[in-house]
Amino acid sequence: MSRIGNRPIVIPAGVTITIGDDVQVKGPKGSLNQTIVSLVSVAVTDNVLVVSRKNDSKPARANHGLMRALIQNMVTGVTAGYTKQLEIIGIGYRADVRGSKLVMQLGYSHPIEFDLPKGVDIVVDKQNNVTITGIDKCEVGQVAANIRDFRRPDHYKGKGIRYKGERVRIKAGKSA
Repeated sequence: MSRIGNRPIVIPAGVTITIGDDVQVKGPKGSLNQTIVSLVSVAVTDNVLVVSRKNDSKPARANHGLMRALIQNMVTGVTAGYTKQLEIIGIGYRADVRGSKLVMQLGYSHPIEFDLPKGVDIVVDKQNNVTITGIDKCEVGQVAANIRDFRRPDHYKGKGIRYKGERVRIKAGKSA
């Protein structure tokens, strides 16, 4: 019995959901699509979306909660959107948005240019705080992870790109 899969999704005002081979969610911020697994069925009644599984096989049970969570994330994305915040820490480390590219100086011999994907907006505040916003939770998280991978936090000096609020344990260096 899936605790997450059995919970109904309340559809807020201004959001329309169409169901076919895939679920399409349209809202004030945009629209998203998600293909439905054949082991799961989706139904809408009275502004409430219910996800149910067709049988009790292990793959059906596994996909029941997954499909419900993905649809809930789409509904939240088209109404409120998602944001991830990154901090750039280090002397001379900075970022800047130039056109459709994020240009970063991260201590390498060359600047790093990151092309902004469609549907994701990046804002740089004070050259050290990067805010990533979008309607697709998966895409926002992946873009944040890709940017963080350019210079992960160093465990000896603490320099690098980290999520806002992330704590990096600083190790002791060599003793003489």
